[in-house]
Amino acid sequence: MMAFQWPWLGLLLPLPFLLRRLLPAKPQPRQAALIVPFLDELPAGRADGLGSQQRWPLWVAGLAWIFLLLACCRPQWLGDPLELAVSGRDLMLAVDVSGSMVEKDFVIDDKRYDRLTATKYVVSDFVKRRVGDRLGLILFGTRAYLHVPLTFDRQTVETLLNEAFIGITEDEPQTSIGDAIGLAVKRLQHEKSASRVLILLTDGANTAGELTPLKAAEIAAEHQLKIYTIGVGADEMLVRGLFGTRRVNPSADLDEKTLQAIADTTGGRYFRARNTEELEQIYQILDQLEPVEKDKQFFRPRAELYVWPLAVAMALVALLAVSRLRLR
Repeated sequence: MMAFQWPWLGLLLPLPFLLRRLLPAKPQPRQAALIVPFLDELPAGRADGLGSQQRWPLWVAGLAWIFLLLACCRPQWLGDPLELAVSGRDLMLAVDVSGSMVEKDFVIDDKRYDRLTATKYVVSDFVKRRVGDRLGLILFGTRAYLHVPLTFDRQTVETLLNEAFIGITEDEPQTSIGDAIGLAVKRLQHEKSASRVLILLTDGANTAGELTPLKAAEIAAEHQLKIYTIGVGADEMLVRGLFGTRRVNPSADLDEKTLQAIADTTGGRYFRARNTEELEQIYQILDQLEPVEKDKQFFRPRAELYVWPLAVAMALVALLAVSRLRLR
């Protein structure tokens, strides 16, 4: 539908007529007159032609005024209302990309995949559901770095997460959980959001970095950053060797005690994901703990149309100016 931003400007439409009526007429210069005794015998069309030639500029000027006022009223084309969901939450994802994430102990569609691939598979769906949240992504291994700053563009977060690979931070298979938390605090501490959340996923223990996980958790708690920790990796796995098949625990290095302490210190929760199904359930639980529902806001796209009547008004004014110059 079409609407006007400032329709009250249409009240100025009769202004030229009122000025013409109220202001005194411009005095006409005295000119020599030619007395024609046979004026009545001249064809009537000539006298009428003179009058019409004097009146057409007034009609053109009137049309120019109408189109100019139409442009000043700022006509707009309004599109259909679009729902905008804004939760007021900043949610940072921290994903472990250290060398231990290469362990293939997750099953998706009857095929074994490494832990990072399974994480991408589940977290991508989680990102799609976080309508209204500002999302960010931290990758950490030997070092932690910000892969995606806070943004409402969930598609970008998902794409860059899927492009991450094991060892993207460093070649050494180490894990800097404390530095990842510290980086999240640094990026979120000055944000004026109603809620700050960090979801940290790892399969090991803190073996690198300058900041210990517990000290980082204390700093996070001081800045009202809630941390949900997820430990990934199967408890049991069959491995074939020279002496036959044996059972091993691929998650022997997982420091569950520290991950639990991080969550408790910041008011979050610790989750254990031994397979893909448990990992999916965890992110569904996180959807319930940090719901996306919020009072709905609506936005109507607008297309400005004032340029068209403005162009017509300028063309009519140009026509008047050219006719004036030709008369001179």
